[in-house]
Amino acid sequence: MTLLSRLRSAFSGSIFSGRLSPAQDRRRAEPSANPNAEAFLTFAGTGEVVQAESILQAEGLPARVMAPPATLRTGCDMVIVTSLMHAFRAVSILKAYQLTPLQMTPVGEDLLEPVSLFQHKDFGDWLMVRAANMKITVEKASGRIVNASGGGCPDVPYLAAQLIGKNIYETDSDRKDGQTLCGYALHLAAQELRRVQKSAGG
Repeated sequence: MTLLSRLRSAFSGSIFSGRLSPAQDRRRAEPSANPNAEAFLTFAGTGEVVQAESILQAEGLPARVMAPPATLRTGCDMVIVTSLMHAFRAVSILKAYQLTPLQMTPVGEDLLEPVSLFQHKDFGDWLMVRAANMKITVEKASGRIVNASGGGCPDVPYLAAQLIGKNIYETDSDRKDGQTLCGYALHLAAQELRRVQKSAGG
């Protein structure tokens, strides 16, 4: 029995349901020969994605947050991407935490590719990264944070005040002080900015 057959058998119903054509569904069921193949798990809300990421990483499984493809959006703008080989165990672990994904979908079809959670905008001397609904802008030359905004959570003004004027490499307040989903998205945006700045030699 293939891995996908096992997953379909063990988790029948909504976890494999999706707004796909019959042809897409048939292709999705074909076993992948790629050992690096991935799958993504969709959830009802962003809070569940945050919990799932923490649980799976604590269990030593690969898990990263991305944005879902437009064809499978559930109202949540984040999904968990994990290894297809670990998908069976990942879903089992999450079910033990009463955190059952709505769907497990193998990555591979053009319409089923998760997309980057991040959007970059270059303003010349400044660079802005958006993660979900949160944005951070830095001065490229110095790495100084000049703006942090977005969302509608009550801690956004506080987090912005903690970040603006600080160096993107020298603060972790985006992680330790955030208590909401907006704070989590702000943390992801800060991480991406550090990665981009380092890649550019900034």
